[in-house]
Amino acid sequence: VQYMTPSRKARIAGGPIEVDISKLAMGEQKTILWQGKPIWIIKRTPEQIQELSMANTSLRDPLSFEDQQPDYARNFYRSRQDNPEILVLVGVCTHLGCAPTYRPDRQSIEKDWEGGFFCSCHGSKFDLSGRVFKNVPAPLNLVVPPYAFKDSTTLVVGVSSIGDVV
Repeated sequence: VQYMTPSRKARIAGGPIEVDISKLAMGEQKTILWQGKPIWIIKRTPEQIQELSMANTSLRDPLSFEDQQPDYARNFYRSRQDNPEILVLVGVCTHLGCAPTYRPDRQSIEKDWEGGFFCSCHGSKFDLSGRVFKNVPAPLNLVVPPYAFKDSTTLVVGVSSIGDVV
């Protein structure tokens, strides 16, 4: 049984990590590695946040009913209600595991593109909350990992609240 217990190094690699977000500018993306996966941290602008709450009939799961996020991120923003400008996503396409690119600029993909994430492998598109559009190969929204704020400048990825023990 002792041989099946993960090593200390393996337990640490899967544990929560702290990220300093104090220098993250509006519209900027930061990528970290957690549990072997890229985690995107994006500071959205007030304009981007405002647009996300508008009804968008071209999204496959606009209200995030599928279980791709913690309960506290089941909203238009797919982030914590007290800090909607910070978006945290697993940077892996839900179609075949490719790495989409952050394309926040309007019309950078096509004429009616309002910004979001684009997976060039098979053409899947996601909005600035990681919600997938209809008629693309990706079946689900991008995953929101568990995360919490230690303070106003420190994000902890891997826990849903600071009191959680992993």
